[in-house]
Amino acid sequence: MHHASVAYTRCGVPQRGVGLRETRNRLHESPPQVKETINKTLPKNSVTKKAVIFMVSEQGIFHINKRIRENAEDLSAALQSHMLKVFAPDARKELRQFSAGETAELLGISTSFLRKLHFDEKIPDVESTAGGRRHYSGEDILEIRKILETTAKNKGTYMRGRRTGDKVQVLSFLNFKGGSGKTTSSVHTAQRLALRGYRVLAVDIDPQASMTTLFGYTPELDFIESGTIYDAIRYEDPLPFSQIIQKTYFTGIDLAPGGLLLQEFEHETPQALRKNIQPPFYARMAAALQEVEANYDVIIFDCPPQLGYLTMSALCASTGVLITIVPNMLDVASMSQFLQMSADLLDVVSNAGANMEFDFLRFLINRYEPNDGPQQQVVAFLRQLFGDEVMIAPMLKSTAISDAGLTQQTIFEVERGQFHRNTYDRALDSLNLVNDEIELLLQKAWGR
Repeated sequence: MHHASVAYTRCGVPQRGVGLRETRNRLHESPPQVKETINKTLPKNSVTKKAVIFMVSEQGIFHINKRIRENAEDLSAALQSHMLKVFAPDARKELRQFSAGETAELLGISTSFLRKLHFDEKIPDVESTAGGRRHYSGEDILEIRKILETTAKNKGTYMRGRRTGDKVQVLSFLNFKGGSGKTTSSVHTAQRLALRGYRVLAVDIDPQASMTTLFGYTPELDFIESGTIYDAIRYEDPLPFSQIIQKTYFTGIDLAPGGLLLQEFEHETPQALRKNIQPPFYARMAAALQEVEANYDVIIFDCPPQLGYLTMSALCASTGVLITIVPNMLDVASMSQFLQMSADLLDVVSNAGANMEFDFLRFLINRYEPNDGPQQQVVAFLRQLFGDEVMIAPMLKSTAISDAGLTQQTIFEVERGQFHRNTYDRALDSLNLVNDEIELLLQKAWGR
């Protein structure tokens, strides 16, 4: 086996011509002035310089716990700095305003009818530009929706949420495999439903807390000791669920934040099972939600990429499940294992008394590329296998969605002018088709 070949300057900086073993030995024998020489020789912040100084200082050995902590602290500081630059000065997000065309689409009316409502003074005036273009905030849209509902011929035309006797709809987005788009899907669904007039509670039960981050929080700073969903479901002195709910900048959405403390629930549950602490893990989420569920039409769980106690507690509180799947055979094979393990575990909690009655289960095709032949074959395979349980509309892979994520935003939050129009419109149409299909499932579950 041949090693890559490097060589040396007199100060011990690697060059071509000498093996890696000799490189390591020479670094060990370098004079004390080597760091100073390296600093003068190599550019500032050079990766090579950092690597060489580290090898000289630590002789090729380092403590993984210290290195990971340093990396975590550096990354956290960099992300905080990024947030301050993007959302200065208070680093908190605000929902953008919507055009008349966007507002009309969300309300389900024409732009001409919206203009007529303003002309007839049936709805409040809103902010306008010097050229007379109206811009609507999330609060403006909700207020107009409520006014239209009072004169609608059919109840529920504009306020489409729960009615008397309807149960709250609880949706879990899950998959065993990371990177399948659970958080992206769940957040966009929460936001689309809120813009359509639903009262939404977003519940982040992933210790990585990506959903919480997308709503403008820094979990490792804002909820370092308390304030996450863990406090409402822990076994010792749990808090009322209402005490951990955070209002968000997005009209119609409240957040139950996630964070690293959620991992404690996974560690504490085995001991709680031995002690027979009630309610058991699979019933704790549903029990905690009972306090606040009357305040919402839809509750959305962003689940961790594992089949742990947190995921099972969310499943047992749910009325509908959306399994995200990237259409390639490796992900499909992973999902096969996930489904088998899920069935086995759900059988166990079902035998223990958990409710297994659901309104729907759907497979959501994610990151779909219509021109990719192998992906088309995988999607056709899934549709043949699962039929109507595969959603009609796939979530397209789009640079607009990933680019919006660079500033911790979603498609609904960014301005259309920030992207090429076709790219933005294609992503938005895809998201709307997916989430309108989910909305139809909710309406059907309510018997409409």
